[in-house]
Amino acid sequence: MRNSYTAACIHELVANNVHFGWVGGVSAGASHLVNFLSRDADRSRDAFVEFGAHPNTGGLRSLVRGNGFFNAEYIYEVAGNHDSDLPFDYQTFAADRTPFRISAFRADTGDTVYWGREDVSSMPSLMRKVRASSTLPGLMPVPFIDDIPYVDGALGTSGGIVTEAAESDGFTRFLVLCTRGRDFYRKPPRSPRLIRRWFREYPHVAEAMITRHERYNAARDHLKELEREGRALVFYPTNMRVENRERNLKKLQQSYEDGRKQTHDEWPQWMEFLGN
Repeated sequence: MRNSYTAACIHELVANNVHFGWVGGVSAGASHLVNFLSRDADRSRDAFVEFGAHPNTGGLRSLVRGNGFFNAEYIYEVAGNHDSDLPFDYQTFAADRTPFRISAFRADTGDTVYWGREDVSSMPSLMRKVRASSTLPGLMPVPFIDDIPYVDGALGTSGGIVTEAAESDGFTRFLVLCTRGRDFYRKPPRSPRLIRRWFREYPHVAEAMITRHERYNAARDHLKELEREGRALVFYPTNMRVENRERNLKKLQQSYEDGRKQTHDEWPQWMEFLGN
């Protein structure tokens, strides 16, 4: 869970009462989005640290039972209830009028979808979309919204970096939180044929997985262009020690602390950028 590192960024932003004119999230970043807009600093940490290591959230046993390596139904549609393991403050979220976009990928057509506040009417409606955006093909069951199958929004046109949606909505300056280092670029997958065979029910998903590196790398290059123009401040982790499937509590705690230290070190730069 690399987002255990950037969870420290969300915690610091909320704790310091920082607000934005627009917020976007894709994949696990959609959870950061809802935690930020519900102004819950502690939940931003717990979601990717203690809760991330909770036995109910997944593992090999969950995968064998058909619930996915990450038990998405429990994580997104059960745990946030007021009497469950990770309560979500939907009232505060709904009261915040900040425009947002959550991205997902239509598994049946290959279209990229962006949901906003106008598409959310309740906590179940919101969390179903967060789940859809975060669904890793092959590791989590495909969720349906209005009979339409969705998977990880990072497979879409953004490549997993949603500045395209912010620019489309008219914004020109961005704070971007990445979970990969500055020099990271994706490589083409080794076995396209195997991917096509595995996802033969959803050929658009297979093709998006095979070509994702092209969109991701282009988005990375665009980020660096925005940086050079002074229009983006990008947080690149400098000490990332975990991968997406990590569920060991001590490692997640260390990842969060690494992110907290880097956020603290770079905070003056953030405030200078955001103040201009």
